Amino acid sequence: MNFPNQLQTRMKLLRRTFIVFVVAALCITGSLPNRLYAQSMQSCALDVIVQSGDTLSLIAGRTLNDQSAYQRIINATNARAATDHSYARIDDANTLAVGWKLCIPSIGTNDGESSTAPVTILGGEYAGDNRTVDGALGELPTISQRVDLDGANPLTIEYLRKQSYPGSPLTVEQTLEPGANYNRYIVSYRSEGLKIYALMTLPVGQRPAGGWPVILFIHGYIPPKEYSPTERYEAYVDAFATHGYIVLRPDLRGHGNSEGAAIGAYGSPDYSIDVLNAVASIQQYGEANPARIGLWGHSMGGFLTLRAMVVSHEIKAGVIWSGVVASYEDMYRMFTLGAQMGLVPESVRAWGDALLGQFGAPEQNSTFWKAISANSYLADLSGPIQLHHGTGDTVVPPIFSNLLLQDIVEAGGRAEYYQYPGDDHSLSASFDTAMARSIDFFDKYVKYAP
Repeated sequence: MNFPNQLQTRMKLLRRTFIVFVVAALCITGSLPNRLYAQSMQSCALDVIVQSGDTLSLIAGRTLNDQSAYQRIINATNARAATDHSYARIDDANTLAVGWKLCIPSIGTNDGESSTAPVTILGGEYAGDNRTVDGALGELPTISQRVDLDGANPLTIEYLRKQSYPGSPLTVEQTLEPGANYNRYIVSYRSEGLKIYALMTLPVGQRPAGGWPVILFIHGYIPPKEYSPTERYEAYVDAFATHGYIVLRPDLRGHGNSEGAAIGAYGSPDYSIDVLNAVASIQQYGEANPARIGLWGHSMGGFLTLRAMVVSHEIKAGVIWSGVVASYEDMYRMFTLGAQMGLVPESVRAWGDALLGQFGAPEQNSTFWKAISANSYLADLSGPIQLHHGTGDTVVPPIFSNLLLQDIVEAGGRAEYYQYPGDDHSLSASFDTAMARSIDFFDKYVKYAP
């Protein structure tokens, strides 16, 4: 493996994608003339990396819903290859090479205009609330001041693996109005001695043998002062709850009535510890099946879901919507580039600058930067992951989900990826479709898994 060339290719992809991402963000907020916006959209609706066993017809079938449309992929890819050499040049429709990057045009159009139909990218057998960019990434400047006596940095995955997560029995704090076929409660559990509150739903009906399956629901970044335990994500929780799942939605420390300080997800292990103690706590609940637990995360919650699944073996499957799921190195490079171009606030990269000052740049200290990234441990994932991302997301770049899919596949893991052309950070236009896919995934790998 030629690491310098691989890094250079990845950086070119991040640079190109970031420019498209920011242009889209500025256009949606009205900061670019319409003519420039139209020009920026003359691009691929989706990039696909050729996998073993792929043919152009198969790729056309799963991306354009028409196997006979492979010539459109050839035309679009060759057109992009003329100006961007990261794309393949296809001279023979019957010849593809693993690793080639193909340009997929928009569904149902021939002129590059956007389509509202969702695009499905499946990894075969291996097979979220609009905010500003810095808002989605939370309180980034804060870096944990924890000290580990054995020398492990508190941001590393190894640090998380060394800790214990006993959780506690759940305490019902308040009974809320019931849902359609489930009851609702405010409960609490313990995490590092702190009292953490959570919204919990419990299905009405005959308890299955072994207990109800569980979805641990991890919210995205919401400014702690604006956070409410019973507001936002109501439709999301309801969808899972009505399909026979216990749903536990923790209010991470410092949110709502939960004790502790909300110092952010990216510079501290605190939120990850709350999630892992939530897993242990729901396992102690008599109505729950401790062997059937799935994690769902949106935006920042996707970051926490990924970390939990490389630390704990108790999680059977994960679903991530619009997740901040890039490695620390890729996140830092992406937003550093944006700050240098004057396209995002300097505060977006403040956490990275703090790490840079303490531990050096990724190319100088790759061991540290890899050690703090869940992406370096994907071979240890506790179960399959399903990814969802809208190409119109102006909060978290879709390239984060693209790269994670590729990395999971390379690590031998199982993943599914669904992209939704033009949809936003919350998948507002595709909510029903994305939710149905999420429920089917949890049914397969959590509720009905052997």
